[in-house]
Amino acid sequence: MAPIIGVAAENAASQKSVGAIPSTEGFDAAAAERFAKLALACVHKEYPNKISHVLNSDADVAPPRKLMPAFCGCYDWHSSVHGHWLLVRLLRRFPDASFAKPARDALKASLTAENLKREATYLRGEGRASFERPYGLAWLLQLCAELREWDDPQALEMLANLKPLEDAAVERLTAWLPKLSHPVRIGEHDQTAFALGLILDYARGKNDERLTKLAADSARKFFFGDTNCPLAYEPSGEDFLSPCLGEADVMRRVLSQGEFPKWLSEFLPQTPSTTANSDWLPVAISPDPSDPKLAHLDGLNLSRAWMLEGILSALPANDARRPALASAAEAHRRAGLAAVTGEHYEGGHWLGSFAIYLTTKRGIKK
Repeated sequence: MAPIIGVAAENAASQKSVGAIPSTEGFDAAAAERFAKLALACVHKEYPNKISHVLNSDADVAPPRKLMPAFCGCYDWHSSVHGHWLLVRLLRRFPDASFAKPARDALKASLTAENLKREATYLRGEGRASFERPYGLAWLLQLCAELREWDDPQALEMLANLKPLEDAAVERLTAWLPKLSHPVRIGEHDQTAFALGLILDYARGKNDERLTKLAADSARKFFFGDTNCPLAYEPSGEDFLSPCLGEADVMRRVLSQGEFPKWLSEFLPQTPSTTANSDWLPVAISPDPSDPKLAHLDGLNLSRAWMLEGILSALPANDARRPALASAAEAHRRAGLAAVTGEHYEGGHWLGSFAIYLTTKRGIKK
């Protein structure tokens, strides 16, 4: 598959070509189809599979399709979940696109009542208290949120089917957050800040006041007193999330418009206010996109871009840091989208979801 956006996209003319993704706004159906194909190629592809599975007895020895019948594809459970989210997100935006029927068929095959009851039973199984916590569970809530916002008969049916698993995920997260004594500040799946952002968006969209308060209070408890985040230490070699930017991105959801700029000044004092270039936060380069862990750096560029855009969305129009933040967001957007080629399954099974989260501005309240 050809790259979705390449080096040639550095000039405005190439950005206007068919299928290209503009650097600042939305994208067209042709570009969306390329992302949809990445998800369609993996949501029912059972192998290779990196399974995170606690065996309680010989009875638990089974292939992924038996253990997790809805989300057994895309290499691992969480990638399958946000691969399904990607399809729902794109169907909402492009209901008449050429990929619409295959996407609907794929969702219908996965998100059956029977499959999701079995998924809920699996999640509640003995010894699985930490299964996909918090990353995969937070993405599951995003899938539920996307369906809840979609006025479509199939979406209503799938959301109803998801309820046992949705309820199990919410119970698991609400039991865990009060016990979490310290945030996890890494750049991979266990990061607390990123998951809290997804959980907050879900809870607010559902008008779940209890979960909203728990997530917001947790973010304040963990991060409100933080200062001088060591951004220069990033990235670690396998990051796909920024610890510093992820924290700022959740705190802009929690703090008032008056509080956030001051908090950000103390938390990221190194953010330039006198330049409009992106040199202060260089893009990451994956040394081997075919390596499952080293390919994470391609996703880091995408997540940094949406986190920077989230930070921008919470700052006043006259904030002196805006040019530097916007420049860094654009540089990371370009680098990140250029890497979503589908050439290597190690990245292709998940990078499309990150690209869609970025380009559709999912995490930014309109």
